Amino acid sequence: VRIFQLTVAEAFLQADTIPQQTIRIKLKAYGVPRIEEASAKIMEAARNSDAVACGPVPLPTRRKIFCILRSPHVNKNSMEHFEIRTHQPLIDIKDPSAQTIDALMQLDLPAGVDVE
Repeated sequence: VRIFQLTVAEAFLQADTIPQQTIRIKLKAYGVPRIEEASAKIMEAARNSDAVACGPVPLPTRRKIFCILRSPHVNKNSMEHFEIRTHQPLIDIKDPSAQTIDALMQLDLPAGVDVE
């Protein structure tokens, strides 16, 4: 007796659906306005090509803190702290077509925004 154990093929036959493809785009940048501009361009390109776009979902911001001595030889207790914040939104595009992929490849994103 099998209890709630279905193979992948059986699950698709029961659901009568075809698995959908998903493009997951993860942006990284130090400045929020650049990320907002890039995500707006991606969402617009996806909507113009009749794809379903979900997001942007903000992932946790990563903070790197650097402690630097103010003077090189004396005053060890006197330090300055600097930090770099990396913002990372996530965008999912469900069921993309060839037109969607072409539109995404031709986008001109702002400088300083990395795409994964």
